[in-house]
Amino acid sequence: MPMQVVVLGATGSIGCSTLDVIAMHPELYQVFALTGGRQKNLLLEQCLRFTPRYAALLDESDARWLATELQQRGSKTQVLSGAAAFAELAAHPDADTVMAAIVGAAGLLPTLAAVKAGKRVLLANKEALVMSGELFINAVRQHGATLLPIDSEHNAIFQCLPAPMQQQCYSASLADHGIAKILLTGSGGPFRQTELALFDAITPEQAVAHPNWSMGKKISVDSATMMNKGLEFIEARWLFNCQTDDIQVVIHPQSIIHSMVQYSDGSVIAQMGNPDMRTPIAHALAFPQRIAAPVKPLNFFEVPSFTFLEPDATRYPCLYLAIEACRQGQAATTTLNAANEVAVEAFLQRQIRFTDIARINERTLAASTLQAVHSLEDILACDAQARRYAQAFVHESL
Repeated sequence: MPMQVVVLGATGSIGCSTLDVIAMHPELYQVFALTGGRQKNLLLEQCLRFTPRYAALLDESDARWLATELQQRGSKTQVLSGAAAFAELAAHPDADTVMAAIVGAAGLLPTLAAVKAGKRVLLANKEALVMSGELFINAVRQHGATLLPIDSEHNAIFQCLPAPMQQQCYSASLADHGIAKILLTGSGGPFRQTELALFDAITPEQAVAHPNWSMGKKISVDSATMMNKGLEFIEARWLFNCQTDDIQVVIHPQSIIHSMVQYSDGSVIAQMGNPDMRTPIAHALAFPQRIAAPVKPLNFFEVPSFTFLEPDATRYPCLYLAIEACRQGQAATTTLNAANEVAVEAFLQRQIRFTDIARINERTLAASTLQAVHSLEDILACDAQARRYAQAFVHESL
C-alpha cells in the first residue's frame, strides 16, 4: 500500500517540490492531505491533480471557496479550515508521513502535533527547532516519532553521518562516533561581494533574487542576511545533539557541497549535488532506501572551481546574532526567530531598510527578559513578547 503523505505548506516551494517527487512514484506514495496559506488557486490545482482525502486552508472563507470549486469539479476532497485543522491532519491516524514545510513560527504547532502522534516527520520547518529545540526533541523521543531533516544542509550532514548514528542522530554523541566538527555551508547570498556602503539601498527585489536556489521571499531575505544560516546553525545544534563550538559555518558560493562532516582522524565527508531541494526530499521520503528524483545529475566537468570563505561579521551580523543566541539558550533563539520574522516582513513591505533587520533583531534580543522556558506555553509567550518589541522598533523606524 502506498505511503500516506500529509504535506503541510503544500503551496510553498518545498511543498511543490515534494509533490514533484511524489508524482514520479505513484506506486510508493499517495497524497493524504494538503494544507496551504493564501494561495488557494494553487491548492485547488494540486487537489485536482493529486486527489487528497483532505485539504485545509487557514482562512475560513478561502476554505469555503475551495470546497465549492472542488465540488463543482466532482472532487471528493474534504476541505477544512484553521490552524487547528492543520494540526488535526498532521496527527491523523491514517497518515504515515508528514512533510513539515510551513515557513516560520506558524509551522510549530502542526509539526509538534505530528511528532506527538508518532509520525515519520520530514522536517523542513527549521523554526520548530529554533523556537522549541529541547521540548521538540524530547517529544520526538517520548512519542517514538521519526525525524528526518529536509533542509539541504542538514540532510547533507545526515547523509555524511555513520549509519548507526542516523537512527537517532538527535540523541547520539558526535565524539562516540569519531566526529570532530560539523561544517555547515552557505552560499553567502546575493550580496557576498556588494560594497557595505550600498547595503542601506538594497531593495526587496534584490534581496529575494538568490543566485543559486529557488525559494520563497522570506527564506530568500534570510539567505541574503545569512540569518537563514544562523537558524540552520541552531537547528543543527538540536538535530545532531551538539554544542555551539561543534559547528562551523563555511561560505561556499557555488552551493554544490551542501555540508560536510569532519572526523577525528582528519577525514572530511561531503555531500554534493546540484542545488535542488528535490534531492533531499527524495532522500528523506525513501530513507533508508533511494529513489529517483527529477534532478539533473551533477556533471563534474561543468562544475566551477570550489571556493570557501569565512563569513564576515560586519557583512552578516544576523548570522553572529544567531550563533550567540544559540550559546545563550532557548529563550534567546525563540526571541530572535520572532524578531526576525517581524523585521523581514517589514522590509518586504518597504517599511524598513535592509540593514534595519539586524538592528531590530539585536534590539529585541537586548530588550527581552530572556527568562528560561520550560513549556510550550512559555515558548509561545516568549515569541509573543519578542514580536511586540520588534513591532515597536519597526514603528520607530518608519
